[in-house]
Amino acid sequence: MPSVGLFPAEFDALEGWAADDHAAAFAAFRLSAAHAANQPPKTRALGIDGAALARIAAAALALPPVLDRETARRFFESHFEPRIVGADGFYTGFYEPECEARRQPEPGFSVPLLRPPPELVEIDEQSPPPALPPGMRFARRTASTFEPFFDRGEIERGALAGRGLEIAWLADPVDAFFIHVQGAARLKLGDGSLLRVTYAAKSGYDYTAIGRVLLDKGALQSGGVTMQTIRAWLAAHPDEGREAMWKNRSYIFFREAPVENAALGPIAAAKVPLTEGRSLAVDRTLHTFHMPIWIETRLPAEEGGGAFNRLMMAQDTGSAILGPARGDIFFGSGEAAGRVAGRMAAKGRFVVLVPRQSV
Repeated sequence: MPSVGLFPAEFDALEGWAADDHAAAFAAFRLSAAHAANQPPKTRALGIDGAALARIAAAALALPPVLDRETARRFFESHFEPRIVGADGFYTGFYEPECEARRQPEPGFSVPLLRPPPELVEIDEQSPPPALPPGMRFARRTASTFEPFFDRGEIERGALAGRGLEIAWLADPVDAFFIHVQGAARLKLGDGSLLRVTYAAKSGYDYTAIGRVLLDKGALQSGGVTMQTIRAWLAAHPDEGREAMWKNRSYIFFREAPVENAALGPIAAAKVPLTEGRSLAVDRTLHTFHMPIWIETRLPAEEGGGAFNRLMMAQDTGSAILGPARGDIFFGSGEAAGRVAGRMAAKGRFVVLVPRQSV
């Protein structure tokens, strides 16, 4: 159990609680409920009871799929109790990029997104092979053992070429890199149709933030690191940029997924589709998936700097999302969502909603 306190609070002590759109929060929770009611989430290190959360999920499914705000607010207040996480909160943002792509390589479209090869396997966290570096979650399976897989630089230099792993081809290696960072994308194909790709596996190496790489080499200045400034520098320095991107040895492999509902995002780590402004990526070793989390923070100054206080659902995770009060907000799909997500970096308060049945 991590040495972080969870301190009781009342709902009326949460800044903006009464003004939030609890109907929208309930809609996002109900997406989680459809999964959690039948497959209770694992209780993680902070101790939020997955079985109790599954019972609340079943109660949500027994209600109409659309509630008014007041009824939705009463649902959350009757089933949960707020607990303030005793650590400084910090929030960033993520989104689903959209870009042009082709199913086959053609002039101007030469950067592939790959599906995982069959020899790339996920490693059992409880009994990892001794031959692998500690913490490596994916590796190559051989006839007799496991060994580290190719990293980003090796793959982009052609280590998997000719294997038929390509899902689609993009025009810009920087677009591809940021699709890897976000873990999903909507691809606009030449015939006008949409193809969604979402995370399937990774090379097994730790994620290295390119913003930190560019800070360390003096390419960007402290306080001036956003997705926008990173992209501008990479575009202006293609050769150096390629080397900088290779510093992040983690390489993401994708799978195809249908765009069944254009209003929702991709299916993420909690096995439910993400909801714009209501889905939160959290540290999955600490937080139980599908749990409601109240956040109090502020939007970037470029987006008005207003308060962003609302009820979110723990529905995703990420390699860089570490700690009990660390959250990554899903801002939706497309360019506008990317502008907000790329600039989001703000402190705030992090409040978990604990099932009343477990306290």
